[in-house]
Amino acid sequence: MKKILFVTDLYYNAKGRNYYEEDLFLTSALRKDFKLLICNPKDMNDFQEDFDLILFRNTGPAANFPEEYKIFRNKIKTDNLLTYNSFDGHGDMNGKNYLMELTDKNMPVIKTINNIKDFHKLPDVENYIIKPIDGADSIGLEFLSKKELFEKINVDDYNTLIQPFIDFQYEVSFYFVDKEFQYALYAPNKEKRWQMKEYIPGKKDLDFCNTLLNWNNLSHGIQRIDACRDENGHLLLVEMEDLNPYLSLLDISENLREKFISSLKKSIHNTLYKLT
Repeated sequence: MKKILFVTDLYYNAKGRNYYEEDLFLTSALRKDFKLLICNPKDMNDFQEDFDLILFRNTGPAANFPEEYKIFRNKIKTDNLLTYNSFDGHGDMNGKNYLMELTDKNMPVIKTINNIKDFHKLPDVENYIIKPIDGADSIGLEFLSKKELFEKINVDDYNTLIQPFIDFQYEVSFYFVDKEFQYALYAPNKEKRWQMKEYIPGKKDLDFCNTLLNWNNLSHGIQRIDACRDENGHLLLVEMEDLNPYLSLLDISENLREKFISSLKKSIHNTLYKLT
């Protein structure tokens, strides 16, 4: 039986979510098919050679363990580590710079810049949002007028994301194993992002997702595409979470949960045995 190092932070505190409950459920499900050991991300570099695969799950932001994450990413290349997710994606696993890249490519994303000199790339709206480029969970998020924005942001600052405030209808998340759709959830109440209900996507929704999945081109793993529906009915990307997406597994139906676990086990098996 193959051995998996399951990397998670069971003590990470996230607003509105219990990460540890989801990962305890996942480990109990995976133990039926694999030998598994739970490891904190700050210790992961000490045990990697003893396992067939490293499964990177609910660790919280990599900014909480930057040195360990840097060593880990280097070891993937130098020691040819087998990981899940694969670390060849272009989304959150590499930080937030992809938001500017997608903006420049005119792809369906909330327009984003990281320097005030690029302000002309943003639409003219009443208010703007700023947040740290390496932030997470809305830490450091502020709402500013154009005047306040230019007063606050220094022209030499490249570490702050600047976006227009979107008066969206709702937020919706699409969950994939590899590039296979699993389920979608949305937040009917904009003020309660993590009170989610099942969402049935239409063809245009999945076309939107496929455009982003093909751009990201992740070899294998779990991806969550977070989007908002703007006032004109268009989906705009908020976040391409391809590092350690929270899955809301305990909030979905038993049928969807079983489908996801089956897809995940199949994908992990294919990764371990180099199957396609």
